Amino acid sequence: MTAPHIVDPATVLSEALGDASPDLMRHLLQTMINALLSADADAVAGAEWGKPSSERLAQRNGYRHRELDTRAGTIDVAIPKLRQGTYFPDWLLERRKRAEAAMITVVADCYLAGVSTRRMDKLVKTLGIHSLSKSQVSRMATDLDEQVHAFRTRPLGDAGPFTFVAADALTMKVREAGRVINAVVMVATGVNADGHREVLGVRVATSETKAAWNMFFADLVARGLTGVLMVTSDAHAGLVEAIAANLPGTSWQRCRTHYAANLMSATPKNLWPAVKAMLHSVYDQPDAASVNAQFDRLLDYVEEKLPKVFEHLDAARADILAFTAFPKDVWQQVWSNNPNERLNKEIRRRTDVVGIFPNRDAIIRLVGAVLAEQSDEWAEGRRYFGLEVLARCRLTIVDSGPETRSDLPGLETLEAAA
Repeated sequence: MTAPHIVDPATVLSEALGDASPDLMRHLLQTMINALLSADADAVAGAEWGKPSSERLAQRNGYRHRELDTRAGTIDVAIPKLRQGTYFPDWLLERRKRAEAAMITVVADCYLAGVSTRRMDKLVKTLGIHSLSKSQVSRMATDLDEQVHAFRTRPLGDAGPFTFVAADALTMKVREAGRVINAVVMVATGVNADGHREVLGVRVATSETKAAWNMFFADLVARGLTGVLMVTSDAHAGLVEAIAANLPGTSWQRCRTHYAANLMSATPKNLWPAVKAMLHSVYDQPDAASVNAQFDRLLDYVEEKLPKVFEHLDAARADILAFTAFPKDVWQQVWSNNPNERLNKEIRRRTDVVGIFPNRDAIIRLVGAVLAEQSDEWAEGRRYFGLEVLARCRLTIVDSGPETRSDLPGLETLEAAA
């Protein structure tokens, strides 16, 4: 027979917690939060962790760690990962936390630099900030700069090979030497060995020159960019030359959207609808042979009526049809820069709030944080390409004959498996 309770457990626990050290409080809070996250993820997966169930919808796949600042101190939050679908505790953590902090810091930098004071004051209030001290801005900027620098300089070799890469540039306004000038932000994304998209690098330059693009790609290669089979971009001469110089043997896909705009400028206005319709029909074909046959029909159509358009199309043929060397499954994702254009819109949505940046470091801070957050979301989301599709893309190059890229990591294994 047990002795009767002579002590109130709730009182004892309350006193123990009241006398506890901050470390104990922090440990208890971390344990409770992680237990809640695990239970929440089990509900999403349809079954408890480690227990077989016919109602299970997804498998658990480890954790990703995020820091959470609380009154008890900073705790390590372990967010469960799922093999199918995604799980993120929106009720506890804010997405894009780095990017929003970057926005606050950049706006504060502009404010302190005296850039359009009235406008900066309004922007600060729209972000829910009523006061920011210089020490707060300094601490926030230092933390963000370290994170963005680590993201921009991280090794790429472990995630490779990067089968497909896309490159583009955006123009930003920045104040230098007492005047406002245009600077370009060069961005490259790629599809890693796991089939997920990833932001490979970001760099700010004075203008979009061959030297600037060459330095950009040289840095990517130095950090471990390998296995690239095709790069998609517009037809900027400096960009195309930098691709050839730093990624020899890689095919170049000229963005079909940019090319259509270039072709339209060389076509009489009254005939452009017909030429545009035929050009679009080229991309609607079911296989590579049909694409080339339809392109021949397009050339026949314009050869006598529009000799300039014929020359334009004939000269660009290899570049705009480079995608046909790969399986049809990937055509829509690689024949244009449209996926990167969506990324550019997200960058613009953040940078338009600032307008004119006080310096280049502020551009790197904000754009780098936005790209880091986007790369994290891609890593958590569904694969951009399935592993089987990626394997077929690389096997297509192996089977193509004497121009095989034998230096590409992973090709020997795939060739043996075939």
